[in-house]
Amino acid sequence: MTSLVTLAMLASFFMATLVVRNVDAAIVKALKERAGKHGTSAEAEHREILKEALGRRPKKKSFAEFLLSMPDVGLDEDFARRRS
Repeated sequence: MTSLVTLAMLASFFMATLVVRNVDAAIVKALKERAGKHGTSAEAEHREILKEALGRRPKKKSFAEFLLSMPDVGLDEDFARRRS
């Protein structure tokens, strides 16, 4: 029993709780329907939607990575300044 309590305490330490209020009834219904289609609870479906929307952002490239990703086209002369 002690290990279950410890596990619950650790889970609450590492996982945040999110409460969403004033959600339109049609949104709640759609969430429950989507959860039913996936065989999950509305809470689990809500977590999945949040993860899909916010959790998988592509890593931003550094300036050096951006420069290295540019195509190698043209000759140096094509980019030379012309002085009159």
